[in-house]
Amino acid sequence: MSDNLRGSLAMVLSMAAFAVEDALLKFAMQTVPTSFVLLIFGAVGLNLFAALSRRAQEPVFHPAILSPAMIIRSGCELAGRLFFFLALAFSPLSSTTAILQSAPLVVTLGAVLFLGAHVGPRRWVAMAVGFVGVLLIVRPAPASFEIASIFAVLATLGFSGRDLATSISPKTMSSNQLGTLGFAVLILAGIILFPFQGLPESPINPVHVLVVAGTTLVGVLAYTTLTVAMRTGDIAVVTPFRYSRMLFALVFAIFWFGERPDPLMIVGTTLIVASGLYTLMRSGGKIPSGPRP
Repeated sequence: MSDNLRGSLAMVLSMAAFAVEDALLKFAMQTVPTSFVLLIFGAVGLNLFAALSRRAQEPVFHPAILSPAMIIRSGCELAGRLFFFLALAFSPLSSTTAILQSAPLVVTLGAVLFLGAHVGPRRWVAMAVGFVGVLLIVRPAPASFEIASIFAVLATLGFSGRDLATSISPKTMSSNQLGTLGFAVLILAGIILFPFQGLPESPINPVHVLVVAGTTLVGVLAYTTLTVAMRTGDIAVVTPFRYSRMLFALVFAIFWFGERPDPLMIVGTTLIVASGLYTLMRSGGKIPSGPRP
């Protein structure tokens, strides 16, 4: 099996697991505050990955976590996770997931801005079309704008930065060590958010707490396979399979949460997916790259 095929299959599995995780977390956050979810999710995930590292007889925290690439990765992970959990709590699952599909466009733009990449005019047009799709979903007009949708946009920026940093992360770091660091950042995100949310106003459903803890197992699977996907094969071959997450998410959004995507959201999602695929196809199988800092 080629690296590209293994990376693509890992990405599809990761997106299916993330969709399950998203749906379960959105269900649990009906009574559990977002800060508590981040703390529980982070603590359980950190301990699971730490156990995997100990089993592999490797350090739980690799010294490379203090390297510039990993510090940037952790900062982007913090922003991405924090705002994504807020988007899950306060926005429809379908629109949140649709906005996240613009991540490949943001990754390409990030490669231009930070890695010295060069893209042609056609890809600039494609990226512009994709961002128009995001605007159709966010709808910044006063009559239809929902401020909670900005959380998904900020999460997309954070996740895109994380993925760029992951692609240049030290190869000496294992997936377990990357996972431990990622879930440690989740705990930090929960601590940061807690003063703004405080204690819950209504009783927390114990079942929802158990769902959050149990969902961490799905999150570990999703996180691990995403890391494998981003470090296996050509990124531009693997990244388009992110769009499978939209299909999985729509199933949950429609049949579990009763959401009904309207025509503008469908058009916006189509523009994002089409422009993202075109951008990656024009890249010749590679993310635009240039001199790395």
